[in-house]
Amino acid sequence: MTGPRGNPFILKPERSSNPIEKPSILILGTRGIPASHGGFETFAERLALFLAGRGWKVGVYCQKEVERVGQRVTSDTWRGIELITIEVASRGPRATLEFDWQCVLDAARRPGVCLVLGYNGAVFLTWLRLMRRKIITNMDGIEWRRPKWGPAARAWFWLNEWIGAWLSQRLIADHPAIADHLATRRPRSAIATIAYGADPVTSAPEEPVRALRLEPGKYLVSIARIEPDNNILPIIEAFRRRDRGDMKLVVLGTLNDEIPYHRAVREAAGTTVIMPGAIYDKATVKALRYHARAYMHGHTVGGTNPSLVEALAAGNMV
Repeated sequence: MTGPRGNPFILKPERSSNPIEKPSILILGTRGIPASHGGFETFAERLALFLAGRGWKVGVYCQKEVERVGQRVTSDTWRGIELITIEVASRGPRATLEFDWQCVLDAARRPGVCLVLGYNGAVFLTWLRLMRRKIITNMDGIEWRRPKWGPAARAWFWLNEWIGAWLSQRLIADHPAIADHLATRRPRSAIATIAYGADPVTSAPEEPVRALRLEPGKYLVSIARIEPDNNILPIIEAFRRRDRGDMKLVVLGTLNDEIPYHRAVREAAGTTVIMPGAIYDKATVKALRYHARAYMHGHTVGGTNPSLVEALAAGNMV
């Protein structure tokens, strides 16, 4: 939002006619904060706290799944940030679409620049443009290239990538390769590359590691969604192909045995691969990274992965 004078990418914050009104921003496209899921949630939390600490009025949309919608929209305040909670009664991908649409409807009634994280529901941004709203979209990775999607889903994501690129006044790429891809959709003057960052980790307690029956320095760690494009199964198979002595492999990620790929991952794990599921305690995750011998990274789709950046900040070999 800020930068040197004359920078064509600068998008001024929306302000009311009242000169003392705070600049405003609304963050859409995440499950919500405080962060307990993925990279976008962590990014939304850090950015929201940064802007709120500098006098911005910040609203972040949060998803809440319910059996039946009671009060569609509620709001609360967390550390100076307005948490706008949207109730959805759907499940799975339909819940995401319902959430995205309701966020757009609500955001159209509020002041502020709309920062949209991801383009999976970009078709709904049409309403924001009709309401003459300013939209910045962080385009994330190239979702339609993920091997897990069938033809219909790939077509949906491909179409929404184009729609998001053209309905947004500005696009954010988190890696130069993503910026190159977006340049096939929009002029480069509409694209900015803003890399993810992470706080350096210079120390961490050993107790969280030992609580998982691990020895500091005697394990490798991978933190990722259990998806084919993240190559979790090949990583496990390669690790188990030979004797690793007392070295372990720790894989953090949610497993659902109803998903065939997840079953294959669990069956391949054996006794030397530790799979504690998803761990959202930040201190534990930080300790696991810091005391690992190395970080295993197999992502093939997307831009810069935030977990990879955090591993580097912890001094991990990759």
